[in-house]
Amino acid sequence: MDSGEWDVLIAHFLGVDHCGHKHGPHHPEMAKKLSQMDQVIQGLIERLENDTLLVVAGDHGMTMNGDHGGDSELEVSAALFLYSPTALFPTAPPEEPEVIPQVSLVPTLALLLGLPIPFGNIGEVMTELFSGGHGSHPQASALAQVSALHINAQQVSRFLHAYSAATQDLQVKELHQLQKLFSKASASYQQLLQNPQEAGASLRTLTAELQQFLRGARAICLESWARFSLVRMAGGAALLAAACFLCLLASQLAVSPGFPFRPLLLTPVAWGLTWAMLYAGLSVTTGSKVDSVVLGAVAAAGSLPPFLWKVWANWGSTRPLVPLLPAPLPVLLLLLTRLATFFSDSFVVAEARATPFLLCSLILFLVAHLHWEDQLLQPKLLTVPRLGSSAPTGPPRHSGTYALRLGIGLLLCTRLSGLFHRCPEETPACHSSPWLSPLASMVGGQAKNLWYGACVGALVALLVVVRLWLRRYGNLKSPEPPVLFVRWGLPLMVLGTAAYWALASGADEAPPRLRALVAGASVMLPRAVMGLAASGLMLLLWRPVTVLVKAGAGASRTRTILTPFSGPPTSQADLDYVVPQIYRHMQEEFQGRLERTRTQGPVTVAAYQLGSVYSAAMVTALILLAFPLLLLHVERVSLVFLLLFLQSFLLLHLLAAGTSVTTTGPFVVLWQAVSAWALLANQTFYSTGHQPVFSAIHWHAAFVGFPDGHDSSTWLPALLVGANTFASHILFAVGCPLLLLWPFLCESQGPRKRQQLPGCEAEARARPEEEREEPLMEMRLRDAPHHFNAALLQLGLKYLFVLGVQILACALAASILRRHLMVWKVFAPKFIFEAIGFIVSSVGLLLGIALVMRVDGAVSSWFRRLVLAQQR
Repeated sequence: MDSGEWDVLIAHFLGVDHCGHKHGPHHPEMAKKLSQMDQVIQGLIERLENDTLLVVAGDHGMTMNGDHGGDSELEVSAALFLYSPTALFPTAPPEEPEVIPQVSLVPTLALLLGLPIPFGNIGEVMTELFSGGHGSHPQASALAQVSALHINAQQVSRFLHAYSAATQDLQVKELHQLQKLFSKASASYQQLLQNPQEAGASLRTLTAELQQFLRGARAICLESWARFSLVRMAGGAALLAAACFLCLLASQLAVSPGFPFRPLLLTPVAWGLTWAMLYAGLSVTTGSKVDSVVLGAVAAAGSLPPFLWKVWANWGSTRPLVPLLPAPLPVLLLLLTRLATFFSDSFVVAEARATPFLLCSLILFLVAHLHWEDQLLQPKLLTVPRLGSSAPTGPPRHSGTYALRLGIGLLLCTRLSGLFHRCPEETPACHSSPWLSPLASMVGGQAKNLWYGACVGALVALLVVVRLWLRRYGNLKSPEPPVLFVRWGLPLMVLGTAAYWALASGADEAPPRLRALVAGASVMLPRAVMGLAASGLMLLLWRPVTVLVKAGAGASRTRTILTPFSGPPTSQADLDYVVPQIYRHMQEEFQGRLERTRTQGPVTVAAYQLGSVYSAAMVTALILLAFPLLLLHVERVSLVFLLLFLQSFLLLHLLAAGTSVTTTGPFVVLWQAVSAWALLANQTFYSTGHQPVFSAIHWHAAFVGFPDGHDSSTWLPALLVGANTFASHILFAVGCPLLLLWPFLCESQGPRKRQQLPGCEAEARARPEEEREEPLMEMRLRDAPHHFNAALLQLGLKYLFVLGVQILACALAASILRRHLMVWKVFAPKFIFEAIGFIVSSVGLLLGIALVMRVDGAVSSWFRRLVLAQQR
């Protein structure tokens, strides 16, 4: 201040706010802090020049507990203190302080500084500050005040005109009256400027008209902007709650044998339509507008009681209802804790750190639960025994430290993925991870090359991990087109992605004569990778069964070695040796023909890797989706994608260790598995550098493959940006059926030999490797197709329920805290992102289940063709 080299100084003191939060407004510490602030203000006043204005304002008030952010009078009221060494007011200020809207501070300070008023401001200038102080002529002071009001009114009039033309949500009648009032006041002001000596009483009239216009404009805007339809809020919350409850109820009843779903749906739908038509007719009769949200809420509320009555009549009358949420108490507490955090702006802002903590807590619970409840499973050797074989028992499938190793690996991957984080704007002390920036922003050439090598290494590692997994379960031996694409197409996608990253990170360093080539390659390479991914998915949908089939003649199991013919026997010894050989050979031939007749055909067909046919298709689809999604992110996020796949595999193995595998069904995916999967998806959302705010959207994804823009198209850039933002939602929703398939996949680590009867060891040694017995694994699901379909339905409903209650909590938080200080900064964007994420996850879940059903249909067709071939 003493230097004088400034026009505006702004200081923000946080002590009073912190003291209020800690002690409250009436604590002795607050009095001490206020005295300290009085001394600061006194020191400022002593240094003020005559042409300086001191403005002391509070941005909010506080309750009796020291809190703020709500809409109570104590929270929205704050003090405003204006002081200048030169007198500001021509008369003494009133005894009762005047209440001034906070938005009026902006136009006042703008005009005092000689700056234009911001276009979107609807405040009213404080006319007292434009009076000229003591010694000014009253008429001159009034004219200066009118001039300030007229400038203010012109700005508000322009805003109203532009806003009403763009949105059309202001009251037309009131808006027309305001425009007429402004036109009249503007004409009077022009006349006043022509004859300022004859102003007199017209100045007071003009001042009143301009103030009436400004206050009316603010009132009409506030009525439109701060208007919350409580009926629509309640209707939307009722729709969400009803949908969540129905998902929960249907998920528990889906695995019930013979439960009548079709009759259950017809009656409630009819009742819902009836209530909706009654509401629409009543609205038309009374002349009120039919609200679509309320209409849907009425239909949902009307259909729910008949549905519950039908459920009770068909199920509850014969046996008690199963628990709606049969999850362990710690899992329920964790889920409720997560939902409760959506009502706190601090927790929503810090969700990127809270989600890994909740995920790690759930992992620790799963590991402890497996040890405490002794649920590390015994081997389920439930293969249907063949003739001459049995199903022996064996040692436990896993050692006691198996779950502990999986848990440690999961915790380590979760911690490593937490290194990739982006700080929200509300935490300025936080520093975002530098690894989320593109390689092109790096200055050092050696460091850039090292990071590029690490990113390409992550791509290669991702490819190798998937191929090793497919090879482990034998699916990489299949000659089907999707497997051939995995062998040759995926390496091409890795090569194209690595080449694009190299060009993108060093485009500015390219020689001038090669820049055109680099620009063309930067366009073609991403499109080629995305085209290859689309081609691979089409091949997978066309031929999803990745098995190895071998066919051969049904030879006898043993062969008699005959002596080569060398003429008729010449002695009795020759007859004693040859005749028994001929007899045994004839006996074995007749026995072989009899066995071939019993098996309905002489052809033997052996199919291998059927036990992992569903999971192989799912993993192939996920890796084909991962590469184009990875291409939309910056290069170093490839490390996060590698951690994502590792975390998923480890979590699936950990969940499979505590899941029982049955032969006849029903097949059930536990709630803790679904909750962990949803938490992992949310944690990956933050690890890829996203935040549920619009300022954190990765807009650069719209230009991957389209560096020159999209002309007038909007759907393609929106699709690219949406795929970048919700990549984790897509991958985990499509991969959700793996929660059902993985326990069957982990049934055995490889083929088992049949147990031989005594005396048949030589026959077992002579049998080829392909004739050894394959474990059924996922083929168990085909033994009970009704339970398989019901388990898929239940899994989808459980996943939708977990996501749905998150939207419900966000909607309730935004509704209840609609007057909160951070509603448009935190709660409303969180609700929007959760809603869009739910839609994306629903579509991805539908596609994942559809892929499983497509594989199941292809397997059924394969078996039908096999039976027909055998019958021929």
